[in-house]
Amino acid sequence: MAEALTIEAREDRAIAPSVTAALAAQISGMQLEGMPAAALTVAKQCVMDWIGVALAGRDEPLVRILLEELAPDDAPGGVSIFGHARRARIDDAVLINGAMGHALDFDDVILPMGHPTAPVAPVALALAEQRGASGAEALAAFIAGVEAECRISRLMGPSHYAKGWHSTATTGTFGAATAAARLLGVSGEALTHAFGIAGTQAAGLKSVFGTMSKPLHAGTAARNGLLAARLAARGFTSDTDILGSKQGFADTQSSAVDAEAGLAPRDAPWVVEALYKYHAACYLTHDAIEAANQLRIEGRLTPELIEAVSVKVPSGHLGVCNIQEPATGLECKFSLRMTTALALAGEDTFQEALFCDETARRPDLVALRDKVSIDPTQVGRGSVVTVRLKDSRVVSRQGDVSQPNRDLVAQQDRLERKFRHLTARALGGGRADAVIDICRHLETQPDLKRLAALCRGA
Repeated sequence: MAEALTIEAREDRAIAPSVTAALAAQISGMQLEGMPAAALTVAKQCVMDWIGVALAGRDEPLVRILLEELAPDDAPGGVSIFGHARRARIDDAVLINGAMGHALDFDDVILPMGHPTAPVAPVALALAEQRGASGAEALAAFIAGVEAECRISRLMGPSHYAKGWHSTATTGTFGAATAAARLLGVSGEALTHAFGIAGTQAAGLKSVFGTMSKPLHAGTAARNGLLAARLAARGFTSDTDILGSKQGFADTQSSAVDAEAGLAPRDAPWVVEALYKYHAACYLTHDAIEAANQLRIEGRLTPELIEAVSVKVPSGHLGVCNIQEPATGLECKFSLRMTTALALAGEDTFQEALFCDETARRPDLVALRDKVSIDPTQVGRGSVVTVRLKDSRVVSRQGDVSQPNRDLVAQQDRLERKFRHLTARALGGGRADAVIDICRHLETQPDLKRLAALCRGA
Protein backbone atom coordinates (compact mmCIF):
# COMPACT_ATOMS: atom_id res chain seq x y z
CA MET A 1 0.00 0.00 0.00
CA ALA A 2 1.29 3.47 -0.85
CA GLU A 3 2.70 5.57 2.01
CA ALA A 4 -0.10 7.41 3.87
CA LEU A 5 -0.33 11.17 3.57
CA THR A 6 -0.19 12.86 7.00
CA ILE A 7 0.58 16.17 8.66
CA GLU A 8 2.20 16.47 12.06
CA ALA A 9 -0.16 17.13 14.94
CA ARG A 10 0.66 20.20 17.02
CA GLU A 11 1.61 19.98 20.68
CA ASP A 12 -1.25 18.86 22.92
CA ARG A 13 -2.97 21.75 24.62
CA ALA A 14 -3.71 21.52 28.34
CA ILE A 15 -7.41 22.04 27.84
CA ALA A 16 -10.38 19.76 27.50
CA PRO A 17 -10.81 18.51 23.94
CA SER A 18 -13.41 20.19 21.79
CA VAL A 19 -16.53 18.31 20.71
CA THR A 20 -14.97 17.69 17.30
CA ALA A 21 -11.65 16.57 18.75
CA ALA A 22 -13.39 14.22 21.19
CA LEU A 23 -15.36 12.65 18.36
CA ALA A 24 -12.25 12.37 16.18
CA ALA A 25 -10.34 10.62 18.97
CA GLN A 26 -13.23 8.27 19.64
CA ILE A 27 -13.50 7.22 16.00
CA SER A 28 -9.75 7.03 15.42
CA GLY A 29 -9.49 4.50 18.22
CA MET A 30 -11.84 2.03 16.54
CA GLN A 31 -10.12 -1.22 15.53
CA LEU A 32 -11.44 -4.41 13.96
CA GLU A 33 -9.68 -6.42 16.64
CA GLY A 34 -11.99 -6.83 19.59
CA MET A 35 -14.99 -5.47 17.71
CA PRO A 36 -18.19 -7.53 18.17
CA ALA A 37 -18.53 -10.16 15.45
CA ALA A 38 -22.01 -8.84 14.67
CA ALA A 39 -20.53 -5.48 13.68
CA LEU A 40 -18.24 -7.07 11.11
CA THR A 41 -21.05 -9.23 9.73
CA VAL A 42 -23.53 -6.37 9.41
CA ALA A 43 -20.91 -4.06 7.88
CA LYS A 44 -20.12 -6.65 5.22
CA GLN A 45 -23.85 -7.09 4.58
CA CYS A 46 -24.15 -3.32 4.12
CA VAL A 47 -21.38 -3.30 1.53
CA MET A 48 -22.81 -6.28 -0.37
CA ASP A 49 -26.34 -4.85 -0.35
CA TRP A 50 -25.14 -1.46 -1.54
CA ILE A 51 -23.13 -2.99 -4.40
CA GLY A 52 -26.23 -4.86 -5.53
CA VAL A 53 -28.40 -1.77 -5.40
CA ALA A 54 -25.78 0.26 -7.25
CA LEU A 55 -25.46 -2.29 -10.04
CA ALA A 56 -29.24 -2.44 -10.37
CA GLY A 57 -29.28 1.36 -10.80
CA ARG A 58 -26.50 1.49 -13.40
CA ASP A 59 -28.85 2.34 -16.31
CA GLU A 60 -30.99 4.92 -14.52
CA PRO A 61 -31.32 8.19 -16.48
CA LEU A 62 -29.58 10.17 -13.75
CA VAL A 63 -26.58 7.83 -13.96
CA ARG A 64 -26.39 8.21 -17.74
CA ILE A 65 -26.36 11.99 -17.38
CA LEU A 66 -23.58 11.88 -14.79
CA LEU A 67 -21.54 9.53 -16.97
CA GLU A 68 -21.90 11.80 -19.98
CA GLU A 69 -20.90 14.84 -17.93
CA LEU A 70 -18.13 13.43 -15.75
CA ALA A 71 -16.80 10.26 -17.36
CA PRO A 72 -17.65 10.00 -21.07
CA ASP A 73 -14.53 7.93 -21.74
CA ASP A 74 -12.47 5.35 -19.92
CA ALA A 75 -9.62 6.71 -17.79
CA PRO A 76 -7.17 3.77 -17.50
CA GLY A 77 -5.42 5.26 -14.47
CA GLY A 78 -8.64 5.89 -12.58
CA VAL A 79 -10.90 3.80 -10.36
CA SER A 80 -13.89 1.67 -11.28
CA ILE A 81 -17.33 2.92 -12.18
CA PHE A 82 -19.75 0.15 -11.30
CA GLY A 83 -21.46 -1.70 -14.10
CA HIS A 84 -19.92 0.30 -16.93
CA ALA A 85 -16.57 -1.35 -17.79
CA ARG A 86 -14.76 1.93 -17.38
CA ARG A 87 -12.73 3.95 -14.91
CA ALA A 88 -12.71 7.61 -13.98
CA ARG A 89 -10.79 10.05 -11.82
CA ILE A 90 -11.43 9.06 -8.24
CA ASP A 91 -13.47 12.16 -7.32
CA ASP A 92 -15.74 11.66 -10.34
CA ALA A 93 -16.00 7.92 -9.74
CA VAL A 94 -17.12 8.24 -6.12
CA LEU A 95 -19.74 10.81 -7.11
CA ILE A 96 -21.13 8.61 -9.88
CA ASN A 97 -21.03 5.42 -7.82
CA GLY A 98 -22.53 7.20 -4.82
CA ALA A 99 -25.44 8.52 -6.86
CA MET A 100 -25.84 5.15 -8.58
CA GLY A 101 -26.10 3.38 -5.22
CA HIS A 102 -28.93 5.66 -4.13
CA ALA A 103 -30.66 5.99 -7.50
CA LEU A 104 -33.30 3.36 -6.72
CA ASP A 105 -33.68 4.40 -3.07
CA PHE A 106 -33.27 0.70 -2.26
CA ASP A 107 -30.19 1.00 -0.03
CA ASP A 108 -29.93 0.51 3.73
CA VAL A 109 -31.05 2.82 6.53
CA ILE A 110 -30.00 3.62 10.09
CA LEU A 111 -32.39 5.69 12.14
CA PRO A 112 -32.00 8.60 12.71
CA MET A 113 -29.06 9.06 10.31
CA GLY A 114 -30.66 8.15 6.99
CA HIS A 115 -28.81 6.06 4.37
CA PRO A 116 -25.41 5.28 5.92
CA THR A 117 -23.70 3.20 3.26
CA ALA A 118 -24.37 5.32 0.16
CA PRO A 119 -21.92 8.16 0.97
CA VAL A 120 -19.27 5.99 2.67
CA ALA A 121 -18.90 2.76 0.68
CA PRO A 122 -17.98 4.49 -2.63
CA VAL A 123 -15.09 6.23 -0.89
CA ALA A 124 -13.84 3.21 1.06
CA LEU A 125 -13.93 0.96 -2.01
CA ALA A 126 -12.46 3.50 -4.42
CA LEU A 127 -9.53 4.44 -2.17
CA ALA A 128 -8.86 0.79 -1.40
CA GLU A 129 -8.75 0.08 -5.14
CA GLN A 130 -6.51 3.05 -5.85
CA ARG A 131 -4.10 2.52 -2.99
CA GLY A 132 -4.00 -1.27 -2.83
CA ALA A 133 -5.50 -1.42 0.65
CA SER A 134 -6.60 -4.72 2.11
CA GLY A 135 -10.17 -5.76 2.67
CA ALA A 136 -9.65 -5.39 6.42
CA GLU A 137 -8.46 -1.80 5.98
CA ALA A 138 -11.43 -0.96 3.77
CA LEU A 139 -13.84 -2.58 6.21
CA ALA A 140 -12.39 -0.66 9.16
CA ALA A 141 -12.66 2.58 7.18
CA PHE A 142 -16.27 1.83 6.30
CA ILE A 143 -17.28 1.06 9.89
CA ALA A 144 -15.52 4.21 11.13
CA GLY A 145 -17.30 6.30 8.48
CA VAL A 146 -20.70 4.96 9.46
CA GLU A 147 -19.87 5.58 13.12
CA ALA A 148 -19.01 9.22 12.41
CA GLU A 149 -22.15 10.02 10.45
CA CYS A 150 -24.42 8.28 12.95
CA ARG A 151 -22.83 9.97 15.96
CA ILE A 152 -23.01 13.37 14.29
CA SER A 153 -26.66 12.73 13.41
CA ARG A 154 -27.32 11.98 17.09
CA LEU A 155 -25.47 15.16 18.04
CA MET A 156 -27.57 17.19 15.60
CA GLY A 157 -30.86 15.84 16.95
CA PRO A 158 -34.18 15.58 15.08
CA SER A 159 -34.42 19.32 14.37
CA HIS A 160 -31.74 19.05 11.68
CA TYR A 161 -33.83 16.74 9.52
CA ALA A 162 -37.05 18.50 10.47
CA LYS A 163 -35.65 21.80 9.19
CA GLY A 164 -35.30 20.29 5.72
CA TRP A 165 -31.71 19.06 5.70
CA HIS A 166 -31.13 15.62 4.18
CA SER A 167 -28.89 13.80 6.67
CA THR A 168 -27.59 11.34 4.07
CA ALA A 169 -26.06 14.35 2.35
CA THR A 170 -25.01 16.42 5.36
CA THR A 171 -23.76 14.03 8.02
CA GLY A 172 -22.93 11.61 5.23
CA THR A 173 -20.20 14.04 4.15
CA PHE A 174 -18.53 13.53 7.53
CA GLY A 175 -18.87 9.76 7.14
CA ALA A 176 -17.16 9.86 3.76
CA ALA A 177 -14.42 12.12 5.13
CA THR A 178 -13.82 9.72 8.01
CA ALA A 179 -13.52 6.68 5.76
CA ALA A 180 -11.13 8.53 3.48
CA ALA A 181 -9.08 9.83 6.40
CA ARG A 182 -8.71 6.31 7.76
CA LEU A 183 -7.29 5.02 4.49
CA LEU A 184 -5.06 8.09 3.99
CA GLY A 185 -3.61 7.97 7.49
CA VAL A 186 -5.14 11.28 8.56
CA SER A 187 -5.55 11.47 12.34
CA GLY A 188 -5.12 13.78 15.32
CA GLU A 189 -5.58 17.47 14.63
CA ALA A 190 -5.49 16.80 10.90
CA LEU A 191 -8.71 14.81 11.26
CA THR A 192 -10.44 17.74 12.96
CA HIS A 193 -9.43 19.89 9.99
CA ALA A 194 -10.90 17.23 7.70
CA PHE A 195 -14.15 17.45 9.66
CA GLY A 196 -14.08 21.21 9.30
CA ILE A 197 -13.58 21.00 5.55
CA ALA A 198 -16.37 18.41 5.34
CA GLY A 199 -18.74 20.47 7.47
CA THR A 200 -18.38 23.64 5.43
CA GLN A 201 -19.27 21.67 2.27
CA ALA A 202 -22.10 19.59 3.74
CA ALA A 203 -25.49 20.31 2.18
CA GLY A 204 -28.60 18.66 0.78
CA LEU A 205 -32.26 19.69 0.92
CA LYS A 206 -35.34 17.52 1.37
CA SER A 207 -37.34 19.61 -1.08
CA VAL A 208 -35.65 17.71 -3.92
CA PHE A 209 -36.97 14.30 -2.81
CA GLY A 210 -38.60 12.56 -5.75
CA THR A 211 -36.11 14.03 -8.23
CA MET A 212 -32.66 13.07 -9.51
CA SER A 213 -31.09 15.42 -7.01
CA LYS A 214 -31.80 13.16 -4.03
CA PRO A 215 -29.44 10.41 -5.30
CA LEU A 216 -27.00 13.16 -6.24
CA HIS A 217 -26.78 13.96 -2.52
CA ALA A 218 -25.10 10.64 -1.79
CA GLY A 219 -22.62 11.17 -4.61
CA THR A 220 -21.70 14.72 -3.64
CA ALA A 221 -21.34 13.69 0.02
CA ALA A 222 -18.90 10.98 -1.08
CA ARG A 223 -16.92 13.34 -3.31
CA ASN A 224 -16.84 16.22 -0.81
CA GLY A 225 -15.85 13.95 2.06
CA LEU A 226 -13.05 12.48 -0.01
CA LEU A 227 -11.84 15.97 -0.90
CA ALA A 228 -11.94 17.00 2.75
CA ALA A 229 -9.64 14.17 3.81
CA ARG A 230 -7.27 14.62 0.86
CA LEU A 231 -6.90 18.34 1.56
CA ALA A 232 -6.43 17.82 5.29
CA ALA A 233 -3.72 15.27 4.54
CA ARG A 234 -1.82 18.01 2.70
CA GLY A 235 -2.12 20.53 5.52
CA PHE A 236 -5.27 22.38 4.39
CA THR A 237 -6.88 24.10 7.38
CA SER A 238 -10.40 24.65 8.60
CA ASP A 239 -12.36 25.18 11.81
CA THR A 240 -11.07 22.44 14.13
CA ASP A 241 -14.29 22.44 16.14
CA ILE A 242 -16.84 22.57 13.35
CA LEU A 243 -19.32 20.68 15.55
CA GLY A 244 -18.95 22.99 18.55
CA SER A 245 -18.16 26.41 17.13
CA LYS A 246 -20.49 29.35 17.00
CA GLN A 247 -21.77 29.55 13.42
CA GLY A 248 -20.33 26.10 12.77
CA PHE A 249 -22.11 23.12 11.26
CA ALA A 250 -24.19 22.13 14.29
CA ASP A 251 -24.91 25.66 15.45
CA THR A 252 -26.32 26.73 12.09
CA GLN A 253 -28.15 23.53 11.11
CA SER A 254 -29.72 22.35 14.36
CA SER A 255 -31.80 23.97 17.06
CA ALA A 256 -31.22 21.18 19.60
CA VAL A 257 -27.55 20.18 19.55
CA ASP A 258 -26.79 17.35 21.99
CA ALA A 259 -23.05 16.68 22.17
CA GLU A 260 -23.49 14.08 24.92
CA ALA A 261 -25.76 12.01 22.68
CA GLY A 262 -23.19 12.12 19.91
CA LEU A 263 -20.34 11.03 22.17
CA ALA A 264 -22.26 8.53 24.32
CA PRO A 265 -20.54 5.15 24.77
CA ARG A 266 -22.01 2.12 23.01
CA ASP A 267 -21.55 -1.61 23.36
CA ALA A 268 -21.25 -2.01 19.59
CA PRO A 269 -20.61 0.30 16.63
CA TRP A 270 -23.61 2.03 15.10
CA VAL A 271 -23.40 -0.14 11.99
CA VAL A 272 -25.20 -2.96 13.86
CA GLU A 273 -28.38 -0.86 13.71
CA ALA A 274 -28.60 -1.12 9.91
CA LEU A 275 -32.04 -1.76 8.45
CA TYR A 276 -32.39 -3.15 4.93
CA LYS A 277 -34.97 -2.38 2.32
CA TYR A 278 -37.16 -5.02 0.73
CA HIS A 279 -39.41 -2.48 -1.00
CA ALA A 280 -37.89 -0.15 -3.61
CA ALA A 281 -39.28 3.03 -2.06
CA CYS A 282 -38.58 5.52 0.73
CA TYR A 283 -38.08 3.64 4.00
CA LEU A 284 -40.77 5.69 5.75
CA THR A 285 -43.37 4.11 3.43
CA HIS A 286 -42.40 0.57 4.44
CA ASP A 287 -44.50 0.37 7.61
CA ALA A 288 -47.62 1.17 5.60
CA ILE A 289 -46.64 -1.18 2.77
CA GLU A 290 -46.21 -4.05 5.24
CA ALA A 291 -49.53 -3.32 6.94
CA ALA A 292 -51.36 -3.02 3.61
CA ASN A 293 -49.84 -6.28 2.36
CA GLN A 294 -50.95 -8.05 5.52
CA LEU A 295 -54.49 -6.72 5.18
CA ARG A 296 -54.69 -7.71 1.52
CA ILE A 297 -53.48 -11.27 2.16
CA GLU A 298 -55.46 -11.92 5.32
CA GLY A 299 -58.69 -10.40 4.05
CA ARG A 300 -58.27 -11.43 0.41
CA LEU A 301 -58.88 -7.82 -0.49
CA THR A 302 -59.08 -6.53 -4.04
CA PRO A 303 -59.30 -2.89 -5.14
CA GLU A 304 -62.95 -3.39 -6.14
CA LEU A 305 -63.89 -4.11 -2.52
CA ILE A 306 -62.28 -0.98 -1.10
CA GLU A 307 -64.25 2.16 -0.28
CA ALA A 308 -61.59 4.22 1.50
CA VAL A 309 -58.18 3.87 3.14
CA SER A 310 -56.59 5.80 5.99
CA VAL A 311 -52.85 5.65 6.69
CA LYS A 312 -51.94 6.91 10.16
CA VAL A 313 -48.28 7.99 10.32
CA PRO A 314 -46.05 10.18 12.50
CA SER A 315 -46.30 13.83 11.52
CA GLY A 316 -42.65 13.91 10.39
CA HIS A 317 -43.54 11.67 7.44
CA LEU A 318 -45.39 14.55 5.78
CA GLY A 319 -42.18 16.35 4.93
CA VAL A 320 -40.55 13.25 3.47
CA CYS A 321 -42.92 10.94 1.59
CA ASN A 322 -46.28 12.63 1.19
CA ILE A 323 -46.34 13.49 -2.52
CA GLN A 324 -50.07 13.45 -3.08
CA GLU A 325 -50.26 12.90 -6.83
CA PRO A 326 -46.94 11.49 -8.06
CA ALA A 327 -46.33 11.99 -11.75
CA THR A 328 -43.09 10.01 -12.11
CA GLY A 329 -41.62 6.76 -10.90
CA LEU A 330 -39.24 8.65 -8.60
CA GLU A 331 -42.14 10.56 -7.09
CA CYS A 332 -44.02 7.29 -6.50
CA LYS A 333 -41.21 6.24 -4.16
CA PHE A 334 -42.04 9.22 -1.94
CA SER A 335 -45.83 8.93 -1.97
CA LEU A 336 -47.49 7.16 0.95
CA ARG A 337 -50.74 7.24 -1.00
CA MET A 338 -49.27 5.49 -4.04
CA THR A 339 -47.10 2.96 -2.21
CA THR A 340 -50.06 1.94 -0.04
CA ALA A 341 -52.20 1.62 -3.16
CA LEU A 342 -49.56 -0.54 -4.82
CA ALA A 343 -49.52 -2.89 -1.84
CA LEU A 344 -53.31 -3.12 -1.67
CA ALA A 345 -53.42 -3.82 -5.41
CA GLY A 346 -51.05 -6.75 -4.97
CA GLU A 347 -48.17 -5.16 -6.90
CA ASP A 348 -44.70 -6.40 -5.95
CA THR A 349 -42.98 -3.38 -4.43
CA PHE A 350 -39.72 -5.34 -4.23
CA GLN A 351 -39.45 -4.99 -8.02
CA GLU A 352 -37.53 -1.79 -8.67
CA ALA A 353 -38.93 -1.67 -12.24
CA LEU A 354 -42.41 -1.13 -10.79
CA PHE A 355 -41.46 2.42 -9.85
CA CYS A 356 -41.66 3.94 -13.31
CA ASP A 357 -43.57 6.76 -14.95
CA GLU A 358 -46.09 4.31 -16.43
CA THR A 359 -47.01 3.12 -12.94
CA ALA A 360 -47.64 6.70 -11.85
CA ARG A 361 -50.14 7.11 -14.70
CA ARG A 362 -51.95 3.74 -14.55
CA PRO A 363 -55.68 4.53 -14.22
CA ASP A 364 -56.48 1.64 -11.85
CA LEU A 365 -53.66 2.61 -9.48
CA VAL A 366 -54.50 6.30 -9.63
CA ALA A 367 -58.11 5.48 -8.75
CA LEU A 368 -57.03 3.39 -5.77
CA ARG A 369 -54.47 6.00 -4.72
CA ASP A 370 -57.19 8.62 -4.63
CA LYS A 371 -59.07 6.55 -2.03
CA VAL A 372 -56.09 6.83 0.34
CA SER A 373 -55.85 9.62 2.90
CA ILE A 374 -52.91 10.34 5.21
CA ASP A 375 -53.50 10.95 8.92
CA PRO A 376 -50.38 12.45 10.59
CA THR A 377 -51.39 11.69 14.20
CA GLN A 378 -49.56 8.43 14.88
CA VAL A 379 -47.59 8.48 18.13
CA GLY A 380 -44.65 6.14 18.56
CA ARG A 381 -43.35 3.56 16.15
CA GLY A 382 -45.00 2.19 13.03
CA SER A 383 -47.89 3.16 10.80
CA VAL A 384 -51.51 2.00 10.89
CA VAL A 385 -53.48 1.24 7.73
CA THR A 386 -57.27 1.16 8.06
CA VAL A 387 -59.44 0.01 5.16
CA ARG A 388 -63.18 0.66 4.95
CA LEU A 389 -64.81 -1.84 2.62
CA LYS A 390 -67.89 -1.29 0.49
CA ASP A 391 -69.81 -3.81 2.59
CA SER A 392 -69.25 -1.51 5.64
CA ARG A 393 -66.59 -3.68 7.28
CA VAL A 394 -63.51 -1.95 8.63
CA VAL A 395 -60.14 -3.73 8.93
CA SER A 396 -56.89 -2.35 10.31
CA ARG A 397 -53.27 -3.42 10.79
CA GLN A 398 -50.07 -1.80 12.09
CA GLY A 399 -46.73 -2.16 10.35
CA ASP A 400 -43.39 -1.53 12.04
CA VAL A 401 -40.01 -2.10 10.37
CA SER A 402 -37.95 0.02 12.76
CA GLN A 403 -36.09 -2.77 14.55
CA PRO A 404 -32.90 -4.41 13.19
CA ASN A 405 -32.97 -8.14 12.55
CA ARG A 406 -30.62 -9.81 15.04
CA ASP A 407 -30.81 -13.16 13.22
CA LEU A 408 -27.87 -12.37 10.98
CA VAL A 409 -27.89 -15.78 9.28
CA ALA A 410 -31.48 -15.29 8.13
CA GLN A 411 -30.66 -11.71 7.17
CA GLN A 412 -27.69 -12.88 5.09
CA ASP A 413 -29.88 -15.34 3.22
CA ARG A 414 -32.50 -12.70 2.49
CA LEU A 415 -29.91 -10.15 1.38
CA GLU A 416 -28.19 -12.65 -0.89
CA ARG A 417 -31.53 -13.36 -2.60
CA LYS A 418 -32.03 -9.63 -3.03
CA PHE A 419 -28.48 -9.25 -4.39
CA ARG A 420 -28.89 -12.00 -6.97
CA HIS A 421 -32.18 -10.54 -8.11
CA LEU A 422 -30.78 -7.04 -8.44
CA THR A 423 -27.60 -8.11 -10.25
CA ALA A 424 -29.06 -10.74 -12.59
CA ARG A 425 -28.46 -8.55 -15.67
CA ALA A 426 -25.29 -6.81 -14.53
CA LEU A 427 -23.40 -9.85 -13.22
CA GLY A 428 -25.22 -13.09 -13.91
CA GLY A 429 -25.12 -16.00 -11.48
CA GLY A 430 -21.42 -16.85 -11.41
CA ARG A 431 -20.06 -13.34 -10.93
CA ALA A 432 -22.80 -12.55 -8.40
CA ASP A 433 -21.69 -15.55 -6.34
CA ALA A 434 -18.11 -14.31 -6.55
CA VAL A 435 -19.02 -10.85 -5.25
CA ILE A 436 -21.09 -12.36 -2.45
CA ASP A 437 -18.16 -14.56 -1.43
CA ILE A 438 -15.70 -11.67 -1.39
CA CYS A 439 -18.06 -9.55 0.71
CA ARG A 440 -18.66 -12.38 3.16
CA HIS A 441 -14.90 -12.67 3.70
CA LEU A 442 -13.96 -9.05 3.13
CA GLU A 443 -11.58 -8.81 6.09
CA THR A 444 -9.43 -11.64 4.68
CA GLN A 445 -8.91 -10.12 1.22
CA PRO A 446 -5.30 -9.01 0.57
CA ASP A 447 -6.67 -6.30 -1.74
CA LEU A 448 -9.91 -5.43 -3.53
CA LYS A 449 -8.73 -5.54 -7.14
CA ARG A 450 -10.88 -8.55 -8.03
CA LEU A 451 -13.95 -7.03 -6.37
CA ALA A 452 -13.40 -3.78 -8.30
CA ALA A 453 -13.04 -5.66 -11.60
CA LEU A 454 -16.21 -7.68 -10.96
CA CYS A 455 -18.21 -4.57 -10.07
CA ARG A 456 -16.83 -2.69 -13.05
CA GLY A 457 -17.85 -5.51 -15.34
CA ALA A 458 -14.35 -6.19 -16.58
